[in-house]
Amino acid sequence: MIYLLPIAYLVFATRRLLTLLHIFQQEEYDGPRFLCWIWNQKAFDRKATVLLLAIWAAGFALSEQSWMYLPLAMSAALLGVAAVESNPLKDAKKKLVLTARAKRILGLALAMLAALSILLAVTRAPLALWILMVQGIPLALIAANAALHPYENYIQRGFWREAHEHLARVNPQIVGITGSFGKTSVKHILSHVLEVKAATLATPGSVNTPMGIARIVRERLTLQHRFFICEMGAYGPGSIRRLCKLARPNIGVITALGQAHFERFGSLATVAKTKFELAEEAIANGGRMIIAEQVLEVPYAREFVTARRNSFTIVGQGADADIRILALRQTDKGIEIDLAPEGKPVTIKAPLFGSHQGPNLALAFAVAKAVGMADADIALALGSAPQVAHRLEVKRQQNGSVLIDDAYNSNPVGFANGLAILDLLRSGEGRRILVTPGMVELGAAHDAEHDKIGTLAGRYVDILLPIMPERIQGLVDRYRAANPGGTVFPCRSFADASRWMNDNLRAGDAVLIENDLPDLYERKLSL
Repeated sequence: MIYLLPIAYLVFATRRLLTLLHIFQQEEYDGPRFLCWIWNQKAFDRKATVLLLAIWAAGFALSEQSWMYLPLAMSAALLGVAAVESNPLKDAKKKLVLTARAKRILGLALAMLAALSILLAVTRAPLALWILMVQGIPLALIAANAALHPYENYIQRGFWREAHEHLARVNPQIVGITGSFGKTSVKHILSHVLEVKAATLATPGSVNTPMGIARIVRERLTLQHRFFICEMGAYGPGSIRRLCKLARPNIGVITALGQAHFERFGSLATVAKTKFELAEEAIANGGRMIIAEQVLEVPYAREFVTARRNSFTIVGQGADADIRILALRQTDKGIEIDLAPEGKPVTIKAPLFGSHQGPNLALAFAVAKAVGMADADIALALGSAPQVAHRLEVKRQQNGSVLIDDAYNSNPVGFANGLAILDLLRSGEGRRILVTPGMVELGAAHDAEHDKIGTLAGRYVDILLPIMPERIQGLVDRYRAANPGGTVFPCRSFADASRWMNDNLRAGDAVLIENDLPDLYERKLSL
């Protein structure tokens, strides 16, 4: 019976490691962020701990002979909890992906816990220590990741080198795109346009990390590709510079500077300096930078651009713009935008929605022009630009309602633009409905930005379905204050909101789905 408890513990630990690895993966294997998440969410084990404590305490109240049965009772308790633990490989919204790295972390963490559990069994350690073993499972993940760090670096350097050498052989023109928001939309629009000129590869979805980009280069870049469009994500100072060493940009694009990811950077100045690593690398490579005029509102950016003005093409409505946006119109068929490149007016009609897509179209136009495409060819290509999935993607439903899917694009600007098109897309007696869990990674700006959006929603929304409303109480309160006649249906999860929509949507309704939280934000673990 000496090994019964460690065996039961390892069964329990395997299930619990999978649950926690799911969150650890979404936190990008960042140990401190993972620990902060556990602390903030109070995601400590309760079920197994309470059962073990109860069994251990019961041993004092029973006869001395009963102590020999305590390991059996504790084993049964651990197996019982393991049996009801949810499986993130099947049950999660964004399922756990057992990549090679995830498997290595899981395997080493389990080996560490196995060694400790066998040690406790062999030394007949106090049963109370098994409670510490239960609570210490998250630390095993962090320890395993730390122990594997040198090996992971070795593996990643190999992949990085292989991708870098492959890029050098193919030698496409590389367009690097970054920004606090808008970069994925610009990438998809630009990819569609450049494909008219020559074979183009763009990083898919929101792939924007060194290993993600290296994988795409190694697996998909061929000798036929003349353009490679690379979305570059910023996860801290130096991160974009590292990406530029992998894929040296001939053209760089900065779409916007804003409060997205404030939680990581802490200030707008730090955001600007990090994003402008792309400008430094592109200019050093003899390339050109194309930026949205809004970027110049940040002092660091304006100083940087002023000192290197000949290397920049500015896109916007003001006097500084090299490619001016003269007018922008949103219709129920899409966006119409009048541009004045080099003083020659061009009108573009694209089947996209949200006024923020106007500058995105103009940025794509500027890049295409920089690689030698004619204005008329660019305008023609933009006229058939596909909607960007989950970024103000308009989906007309069979029951006559309209779904505006902005699940992957939640930032203050995009959110406001999404609200503005509710009026445009509803019809007849249709209602304007907002489904949202709010925005994430705004740091200290979280409350202020949600207060603003709540007030704006009061103008545009008839029915609000806040998901996890305690996260965005300011939004809910400001909405109620701005629209006393509005209706609020609080939801615990997106699944609850989906059920409400299935039961209540009718012809003419327009629904904005603004953001779809990953599990680490929406799902409160009950361990």
